[in-house]
Amino acid sequence: MKILALFFLLLSSLQATRISEVANIVGVRDNQIIGYSLVVGLKKTGDGVTSRFTLQSISNMLRSMNIDMNPRDIMSKNVAAVVVTAKLAPFARQGDAFDVTVSSIGDAKSLEGGTLLMSPLKGVDGKIYALAQGPISIGGKNEKAGPQSHPTAGIVYGGGLVEREIEQDLAHQESATLSLKASNFANAVAIQNAVNARYSSDIASALDSRTILIKRPTNKSMVEFIAEVENLSINYALEQKIIINERTGTIVAGVDVEIKPVVITQGEITVKILAQDTVSKPNGSVTMDQSLVIGLNENEVYTQKGTTTVANIVRSLQKLGASPKAMISILQAMKSAGAISVELEVI
Repeated sequence: MKILALFFLLLSSLQATRISEVANIVGVRDNQIIGYSLVVGLKKTGDGVTSRFTLQSISNMLRSMNIDMNPRDIMSKNVAAVVVTAKLAPFARQGDAFDVTVSSIGDAKSLEGGTLLMSPLKGVDGKIYALAQGPISIGGKNEKAGPQSHPTAGIVYGGGLVEREIEQDLAHQESATLSLKASNFANAVAIQNAVNARYSSDIASALDSRTILIKRPTNKSMVEFIAEVENLSINYALEQKIIINERTGTIVAGVDVEIKPVVITQGEITVKILAQDTVSKPNGSVTMDQSLVIGLNENEVYTQKGTTTVANIVRSLQKLGASPKAMISILQAMKSAGAISVELEVI
């Protein structure tokens, strides 16, 4: 039976990070827009005659050009019906260009070489905010993967043009709201304290675990104020999590996820984690790295003081030749036994 003995000292840490990396300004965000159009110029790879909505769309387009054509008389396979999607950046102005994604909705085989006809792009309110048109790029061939794997979707680079601006009067606002990307009371308070300390005034107030209200100082413009606030550093408390992909055997965990004392047996491997600071190592043991020592029989693994993490356990199990399935089972058992307190997510 293989025995794995891990001795450790519990540790904890905070990460220094900028506010802009962990929080957003409420109201300053991308907006989704969508449209419908036709792609022309295909080499008989477009929609067939069974895609009646494509034939009707061709007929409607020709009618707008004073050409009356019955949809049943259209036999072209050089046209495909597509949905056009894009994100309208915050503060986008008239004439700004952006990329759009084009995806076939009929039975077209490929959009390669096609040109997107003018497509109005609408927001959720039904108003037109942009127009899109231009040649479609679906990428080339990949030496390893072969031909493009999704020839029925592509991108029109710079093909979108802003026609209607989304009104945002940020400059005249007296206050703004920060929203944390992940709810955490400690991080909300950390931002509040960092902003108040920077301006020596109580201009920031944490409203809940995600929301912080900040008031503009009288001697700053709102743009200057937000720029300064976003560049402030805080001690950010990371929300630890272990993510396991059972299909691929992938294990992802923070470097400082702590493990409590526990004994787990999985097949031929017994994992013993003991709560002490130092360990005695047998003569002739081999140091693999700064934290891992393997004994003479290669069935015993010792960790030095302070190595308390899931990362060290996984690395030690790998040294013993444990399979990904066995390592996943051990971590799941540790979580069930209460030795791991962070969330364990299986995907």
